[in-house]
Amino acid sequence: MRPTDAELYQLAEQTGQALSRRGIMLASAESCTGGWVGMLVTAVPGSSAWYERGFITYTNAAKHDMLGVQNATLETFGAVSEPTVLEMAQGALTHSRAHIAVAISGIAGPGGGTPKKPVGTVCIAWAMQDGTRLTTTCKLSGDREEIRARAVAAALRGVIELLD
Repeated sequence: MRPTDAELYQLAEQTGQALSRRGIMLASAESCTGGWVGMLVTAVPGSSAWYERGFITYTNAAKHDMLGVQNATLETFGAVSEPTVLEMAQGALTHSRAHIAVAISGIAGPGGGTPKKPVGTVCIAWAMQDGTRLTTTCKLSGDREEIRARAVAAALRGVIELLD
């Protein structure tokens, strides 16, 4: 079952609280979620104190142009890979004033999956200015909206866990 809008909003609030406690800002780099992280966190009043900016980089060209993801990374590993989301997160840090960045790329479906990367494969990375780098690959179930909502929830939970 997809996280409810209330559950997602609560995660956004908790993310803001964790960032505020540290006095730091977040940037997001999104592909399959199409700016959903940015939409959620900016729905929280006062989020301009802790959300610096977001990048929607749906195509490989956008990932390269806006975030500096290397073409060799995209060609070798694909857009949906831990190396790619890590470069996306690092690029979001480089091209912002944020202290922490989260990046998401995945296959939300209903098409586009392969035997190696089926629909529901989502890669997420978190990068901090202090050098912390984490990545994960999730296998999410559901329809397109469910996969995207679950990816956003996982991304925000990761920010909270890193900061708490």
